[in-house]
Amino acid sequence: MKRLWDISPPVDAGSPVFPGDTPYEQAWSASIGPGCPVNVGKLTLSPHVGAHADAPLHYDPAGVAIGLVDLSPYLGICRVIHAIDCGPLIEPRHVAHALGEGLPPRVLVRTYARAPACWDPSLAAYSPELVERLADAGVRLIGIDTASIDPADSKSLDSHQVIRRRDLRVLENLVLDDIAEGDYELIALPLKLVTADASPVRAVLREL
Repeated sequence: MKRLWDISPPVDAGSPVFPGDTPYEQAWSASIGPGCPVNVGKLTLSPHVGAHADAPLHYDPAGVAIGLVDLSPYLGICRVIHAIDCGPLIEPRHVAHALGEGLPPRVLVRTYARAPACWDPSLAAYSPELVERLADAGVRLIGIDTASIDPADSKSLDSHQVIRRRDLRVLENLVLDDIAEGDYELIALPLKLVTADASPVRAVLREL
């Protein structure tokens, strides 16, 4: 049996969200009792809560919704690279030790020694130069253990604009605390939300 690592944070009312975004809420539409055999919940949430996949629609007004994207980038061999406490932008020099030949088409970068339980306004992000370098190397999906591939206060979203132009996919809010550097199989399929700008995912890694 191949080992699995769950790299998704728990999702509940305490889950951090980008300031101004919709927090997670749950209510019960039906509860088990006389005349009712089941519990049925009602959820209110941002599609960016927890581990999630951004759709092109999130950063491109002409982009497709998450339910219409090709699923193949979200399933297959990936490389986890550590760039812990390297500063506000992860640059090519921070990950050069792991870029060598045979780079798989998916790269996940760990920036935290231990992921915080609350919103982090100083989150680390990808530099646009690193995104360009990875795209040049044939990478189709990038991921990170912070809430965004751009700085939290960015208005230009330079790294998002690179993935728009280079047609990459992105995963954010992963939990890579216990993941060693190396290659794994990534499984992180978004829901078929045909009008949404993102989707929560249950992201896991499986040993090769």
